[in-house]
Amino acid sequence: ITKMRFQWDWLCLSVLVINSVTAEIENEETPDADVEVEDFDKQSQEADVVREKSSLEVVYQTPKPTGEVYFTETFDGEFVGWVLSKTKKEDTDDNIAKYDGRWEVEELKENTVPGDRGLVLKSVAKHHAISAMLTKAFIFDDKPLIVQYEVNFQDGIDCGGAYIKLLSSSDDLNLEYFFDKTPYTVMFGPDKCGEDYKLHFIFRHKNPKTGEYDEKHAKRPDVDLKKFYLDKKTHLYTLVLKPDDTFEMLIDQTVVSKGSLLEDMVPPVNPPKEVEDPSEKKPDDWDERPKIPDPNAVKPDDWDEDEPSKIEDLDAVKPEGWLDDEPQYVPDPNAKKPKDWDEEMDGEWEAPQISNPKCEAAPGCGHWVRPLKNNPKYKGKWKAPMIDNPNYQGIWSPRKIPNPDYFEDLHPFKMTTVSAIGLELWSMTSDIYFDNFIICSEKEVADRWAADGWGLKKLVASANEPGMFRQLVTAAEDHPWLWVLYILTLALPVGLGVLFCWPAKKTDEDIDFKKPDISKSTMKGEIKQEKEELEDDEIELEEEKENEDTAED
Repeated sequence: ITKMRFQWDWLCLSVLVINSVTAEIENEETPDADVEVEDFDKQSQEADVVREKSSLEVVYQTPKPTGEVYFTETFDGEFVGWVLSKTKKEDTDDNIAKYDGRWEVEELKENTVPGDRGLVLKSVAKHHAISAMLTKAFIFDDKPLIVQYEVNFQDGIDCGGAYIKLLSSSDDLNLEYFFDKTPYTVMFGPDKCGEDYKLHFIFRHKNPKTGEYDEKHAKRPDVDLKKFYLDKKTHLYTLVLKPDDTFEMLIDQTVVSKGSLLEDMVPPVNPPKEVEDPSEKKPDDWDERPKIPDPNAVKPDDWDEDEPSKIEDLDAVKPEGWLDDEPQYVPDPNAKKPKDWDEEMDGEWEAPQISNPKCEAAPGCGHWVRPLKNNPKYKGKWKAPMIDNPNYQGIWSPRKIPNPDYFEDLHPFKMTTVSAIGLELWSMTSDIYFDNFIICSEKEVADRWAADGWGLKKLVASANEPGMFRQLVTAAEDHPWLWVLYILTLALPVGLGVLFCWPAKKTDEDIDFKKPDISKSTMKGEIKQEKEELEDDEIELEEEKENEDTAED
């Protein structure tokens, strides 16, 4: 029974270890469990087709919009319509103020889809600015705004952004002078510096009272975004603004953040109705102390504030073998005076001190001093106990007055019309890849566009994924402790096979346990034999008696 319990314990342990390894791998592959996943039409069917083909056999066709759009760009054909900025960034040193960062149109470095090209940021530590006019301006009225594009940080990212700006319509908009101060309506996209991984959504809101614009920032997504910056894969970024004043941000068609333009922006679109009166000041006699020392308390007569916190332990005894005459430190006998030592300049040379070797075997050396202990009479400085303050008035705050700057915008969706798209970026990493921009109002149009572009990239990358062994090794490189689980997982089946299949060696306990069975079977045989002998004897007696009766007659 003990052996069986031991074997079952090993079996349960093996199941737990295997499950933990599987869960770790799934966590690396699976996005946050709380996000909402959008349907991707026919993705599973297309995945089966791509797995049967090599990525080199994929036939790529440039995506084409299937409905009304305000802007599209695939970079597959002739590179026209885009304008490089010729101006300088303000409030920056002249040597880096120019927007002279280089752009190229080229294919992906990994998981290449032949014929599919994108716009690539090529320069490090330079300002980049490029923009293009929309096919037609987008007016924020009764249709949603959907902005979607692809980004691949091909070399990872140290510090830099990959966000876009939708530039506000104006009569003086000149794309050759596009720079950081150019008015925009919406800014959206990834940004990272250090360990701060961001997904921006900012819109500029016009104050209806003053006409001035303020930036409103969406709250940070609750999803861990790190993987999207470091895995060197192409990711799809989508922003949806709806006429009901709500928004959604998606990565790879998965909602990572959503909310209300009225409730989930910082600072809020609408200011508070009331504000603190700036002219009001706290009265000098305002008492904010909830507790005060008891004015009627008196220090006890036996309270001695002069007693020290520590005193000598008079019960302590010097340890036996203590070397009173030996110093703790002695001159190093192996030290020698340096040849360049000048006693006139450096003084008399003395060997450096080392620990006295005689003290190592003894409990101590030098003058013995009694150790200190806590003083039972110590009470410290007397303080009156605290009581509730009868004059407590609470924490003072100025009175509220109507906010002179108050306004109420019930539909912040109605933003300034946009007529151009631009990328104005600084990066410490090169080869940031952009592709397949689309601005439209219908989700079906954006989804079909994604399926023909990003969807194909995703399937090709999936087909080129390394096997399970390579994935396990990669996971262990990021989390070295996984090697222990791998070793245990491999060793457990062997151990279980030995435990269950190897013939067990008979022990003395087993022999002793079986001895009563042998004795019992032997006793049964002897009893049976004796019973048969008795029966034979009875038969013989009866026969003799019958013979005697016959003889008498």
